Amino acid sequence: MVVDEPVAEITLAQLLEVPTAQVAAALVELAGEYRAQGRGFELREIAGGWRFYTAEFCAPVVERFVTEGQQTRITQAALETLSVIAYRQPVSRARVSAIRGVNSDGVIRTLTLRGLIEEAGHDPESQATLYRTTGYFLERLGLRSLEELPELAPHLPDEITDIEDVSA
Repeated sequence: MVVDEPVAEITLAQLLEVPTAQVAAALVELAGEYRAQGRGFELREIAGGWRFYTAEFCAPVVERFVTEGQQTRITQAALETLSVIAYRQPVSRARVSAIRGVNSDGVIRTLTLRGLIEEAGHDPESQATLYRTTGYFLERLGLRSLEELPELAPHLPDEITDIEDVSA
């Protein structure tokens, strides 16, 4: 309840001085019990760890209490840029801009400040900074890993012939 990011099973096992498998089984059991009891919170495995979340049926009330109109929405440009990075990572600013067709430098700075993306090293050929999504990105989208991102192919126009390159 006191952490600001998901806690890995191995970390909990070390703190409790018990085998990781025992912790994993207990977490799955607790998550199931909470869900079955209809509690106002849930224990979820997300972004490589476990964390408590508000149950969906309680979310509107908690949201009103916490945000009181202070919620910031992501812009269309930020959403496009974040999508390119999520599906093409690690990727450079130049590549993101080329895919979007507009300069993405400002949007990349904003996404970095919000903690949704981070630097992932440098391209060996061009020395350009590469970007990838963060654990916070996975957490905000409710994903355990990038493998849970939906496939792009069904959402692309028919006239694109090289779908493998676009969705890679």
